[in-house]
Amino acid sequence: MAGLDPATLADVLRVAGSGDFDRWQAQIRRTGGCADPIRLTGATKTIDSATGTVLHSYTTDHEPGGTLRIACGNRRASRCPACAWTYAGDTYHLIRAGLTGDTDKGTPHTVRDHPRVFATLTAPSFGPVHNRPGDRPCRCGIRHGEDAPELGTPLDPATYDYAGAVLWNNHASELWRYFTIYLRREIARRAGLTQKAAREQSRVSFGKVAEYQKRGAVHFHAVIRFDGPEGPDTPPPAWATLELLADAIRAAAARVTVDVPPVGDQPARTLRWGTQLDVQPIGAFGNGEEITEQAVASYVAKYATKAAETTGTVDRRIGNKEALVLLGVPDHPRRLIEACLDLHALYPDRKLRDWAHMLGFRGHFSTKSRRYSTTLGALRQARADYRAAQQCAALGLPDPDDNPEATTLTLAHWTYAGHGHTPGESWLAASIARDIRLNREIAREALAELPDADGWEVCA
Repeated sequence: MAGLDPATLADVLRVAGSGDFDRWQAQIRRTGGCADPIRLTGATKTIDSATGTVLHSYTTDHEPGGTLRIACGNRRASRCPACAWTYAGDTYHLIRAGLTGDTDKGTPHTVRDHPRVFATLTAPSFGPVHNRPGDRPCRCGIRHGEDAPELGTPLDPATYDYAGAVLWNNHASELWRYFTIYLRREIARRAGLTQKAAREQSRVSFGKVAEYQKRGAVHFHAVIRFDGPEGPDTPPPAWATLELLADAIRAAAARVTVDVPPVGDQPARTLRWGTQLDVQPIGAFGNGEEITEQAVASYVAKYATKAAETTGTVDRRIGNKEALVLLGVPDHPRRLIEACLDLHALYPDRKLRDWAHMLGFRGHFSTKSRRYSTTLGALRQARADYRAAQQCAALGLPDPDDNPEATTLTLAHWTYAGHGHTPGESWLAASIARDIRLNREIAREALAELPDADGWEVCA
């Protein structure tokens, strides 16, 4: 407990010394060590609908503080590392199911034979920035280290196009939407088919994630896959080759433009993808390929829990420029945020003020096409069903799967009672989260030593 301020230490001792500490600790462990749990008050009652017998009843009246704590579910690692770990795990399994197949998740293993690539689409240049160009020194004449704070910041902030940078971020989702439209057109053109005929014979599926570069510009990593007309359950046609897919991706990215009209002192802009487009085939079994299924799924899951705070900005909305000084935001992200606030009046429909803390980006960080693989909702439901089955077994309640004709009725009433921890609870919850994470790492290391192990390494 070294380093705790007296008030927090006193609160830790209060919580740890309370008579219901064991139950509080059990609640927090059940949330995975959530940093900002939702607190609920209420009660449930499980009744045998045939006989009217009460099989089980529960109320929060006897819980610590009279509330039940559940995980907040926030995907941001900066807000809640515990819930972000769960979100990353779900994203990993979603992406991996679309690469290797998983019958439990509704994707056949034959999907491994479909052409698929890992594509990275980036933003254009808005002005020269400090970088590490191979073995050569940066334009500034210095050979920067890997963690140098100057990396990604402009060589000359006075000439950097901050307005263009945040407007590009703001329209990035539209650029992606047009890219998917042009991609299907380019595929049809290369196959010598009409767009209708190409759709009747094939389907393009994808899963993508957004990542911020050090300069504060969003770029997208995407798994793009050829399927048959019914999705992963059907093989793609013979003409749907890996080479055709990669060529169509490059051509589609080059065609995409989004026009921003002139407003006030801002000129007309034509937004497009940057020239640094990377398209690499994904190896099925990792036999010497540079990009493997495991690496792709882990990489996408890793960035699904990160956002603009990796550039030095904050992970919540900012009301005015004065707050930037109080929050200690570094110069480059501060200028990007200020550009959002300044441009809001000129482009009110773009909601730049609301998304200033995201440097203008207002899209979803992780998205997929309908038939790529399973959904995050399905994965969460599977986890909820598993826990419900555990709870039924612990309470001695009948399992509906064992007797489908048996019917039970659950009556529940819940009321929101707040969220978060006291300072002492927060410190204890962080300690619980660390213990859980350590146990997972030990288990993963043990799993990795087994033959044909398939652990995932997102949070290693």
